[in-house]
Amino acid sequence: MLVRHGNEKHERQALELREKRVEAHYVGDLRIQKALALSGVGSRRDCDEWVAAGRVSIDGQVAKPGARVAMGNRVLVDGKPIQIKWPDRLPRIVMYHKQEGEIVSRDDPEGRTTVFERLPKVQSSAWIAVGRLDFNTSGLLIFTTSGDLANRLMHPSFEVQREYAVRVLGQLTDEQKKELVTGVTLEDGEARFEMLEDQGGEGSNHWYRVILKEGRNREVRRMFEHFELTVSRLMRVRFGMLAMPSRLKRGQYYELDEPEVLSVLKWAGLSLTGRVPTR
Repeated sequence: MLVRHGNEKHERQALELREKRVEAHYVGDLRIQKALALSGVGSRRDCDEWVAAGRVSIDGQVAKPGARVAMGNRVLVDGKPIQIKWPDRLPRIVMYHKQEGEIVSRDDPEGRTTVFERLPKVQSSAWIAVGRLDFNTSGLLIFTTSGDLANRLMHPSFEVQREYAVRVLGQLTDEQKKELVTGVTLEDGEARFEMLEDQGGEGSNHWYRVILKEGRNREVRRMFEHFELTVSRLMRVRFGMLAMPSRLKRGQYYELDEPEVLSVLKWAGLSLTGRVPTR
């Protein structure tokens, strides 16, 4: 496990935020089924069935499917009061340095090591992987407990940059570099690098730094294979505003502290609880 300490002021600010719950207007409201499930009274399916059967009330009114509940509302199930556990703390975000040979999956029938085995434990939530890296690719993986943040980072419509260091056997010509930036046609459509920078190399190995705004399967490798060049090493070094710390060794993680989480949420346009702001 990687632990990094900042200066005294930074640590004090982090501690204050960790102990503080955000105000109700930042939390917003939730669908009653989700609120009940998050509170541990039953599965989402159970809660759906209870609402459909008229067994749930909000402030004395029978809740309809899709009804929303906010802080301060009185919720009853079969006439018994339920203490709603609100998602009123900051989400958690982890940067992990994936090694080649690890898979980005919770379970593997072949018994291979999964990246989820390396992460810190979470309670009443789960880690969501922001994108994937294939078996032979290393580098930065981001995990969060916020589904909205994961969506903001991954969805193509947000065009979040992914930056990679690429080592290939051989070398691109100037014309091929131009084509990779203007666009090449792959079997699943056109692909292009936002940036391609020659990093030099020795012998048959040559390094490039590239930036994409999408994350299709094996896209970087396939773009070089388009010119019959084999990628011998591929490492993601940045995802959006998050760059992999130089001291983060393979197989280690770094969990962002609260001020850093706040910076990511602001950059992503999300509320303090990691949700899309209600209009």
